[in-house]
Amino acid sequence: MNRNRIAQLAPGIALCAAIALAAILLQRLEEHWTGRPWLEALVIAILLGTATRTFWTPGTRWVPGIGFSAKTLLEIAVMLLGASISAQAVLEAGFGLMLGIAVVVTLAIGASYALGRWLDLPWRMAVLVACGNAICGNSAIAAVAPVIGAKPQDVASSIAFTAILGVVVVLALPLLVPILDLSLTQYGVLAGLTVYAVPQVLAATMPVSAISTQLGTLVKLVRVLMLGPVVIGLSLVAGRGATEATMRLSWSRLVPWFILGFLSLAVLRSLGFIPDALLRIASPVATLLTIISMAALGLGVDLRVLGRVGGRVTLAVTLSLLVLITISLALIRLLGLP
Repeated sequence: MNRNRIAQLAPGIALCAAIALAAILLQRLEEHWTGRPWLEALVIAILLGTATRTFWTPGTRWVPGIGFSAKTLLEIAVMLLGASISAQAVLEAGFGLMLGIAVVVTLAIGASYALGRWLDLPWRMAVLVACGNAICGNSAIAAVAPVIGAKPQDVASSIAFTAILGVVVVLALPLLVPILDLSLTQYGVLAGLTVYAVPQVLAATMPVSAISTQLGTLVKLVRVLMLGPVVIGLSLVAGRGATEATMRLSWSRLVPWFILGFLSLAVLRSLGFIPDALLRIASPVATLLTIISMAALGLGVDLRVLGRVGGRVTLAVTLSLLVLITISLALIRLLGLP
């Protein structure tokens, strides 16, 4: 990275780091006053970032660094988390869970599409909402859009509300632990099956437990890998033009580099090639990068967008999410996860 690029990114990264530091200090104050952190720094960073964006829109000076923090730093954090996953965790998850993830994604896409059409959404919009909800939010929408020939306004509307709802899910999902009496394992699976983006799984599970974080990330990565088969399937349904669009999609779009990095570190950890000293460093570094990234995520949430997104799209995305949560809970009960 050259000096010009560093200078371009520095203001935005510094802003996100400052918000992250404030979030960490507020968590420390919580612990001092109440004896426990009712709101983790990850969540506080999102709230502070969102509050900042509500009253102030960052100018061009800040945007590159904020984008870098929200995407690249978060992807690095996810990759580092692979060092905490061993083959034993994969084996303990079991083939039934892996198969169940594929079933949940398939059912969620079908149910979400049916809801969208029932609400009179155009079929392309319904497909975007369904894939974004069932797989990985904005990434799935961006990958599917050229395959089905979606209009730019449809893509923008789908991404706008999905981004905001994704933050709401991160903040609200942990509340289901006491309400539904979920174990740490069950909650990790639920988060992996329902949270939109891989990095957001960290924000939704880290405040609960390390076990939830590890299993949630593993489940989410398997869910993301479903994007490839879904895009190929849609291309076959949509016709030749879509197939050509699919061929233009690079493997990096279907299997992002940080997922490959996560899996590589997990393999190295399982083979004993990662020293204990590095393992002890990887987790806190991943946590710090995630907090900075959550601040950036908050800075990217403009609550005023809600007023510009159509009511039918809002209702379709919300109902689709509720259906996804219901299907995921049914899978957890069916598998009898401890």
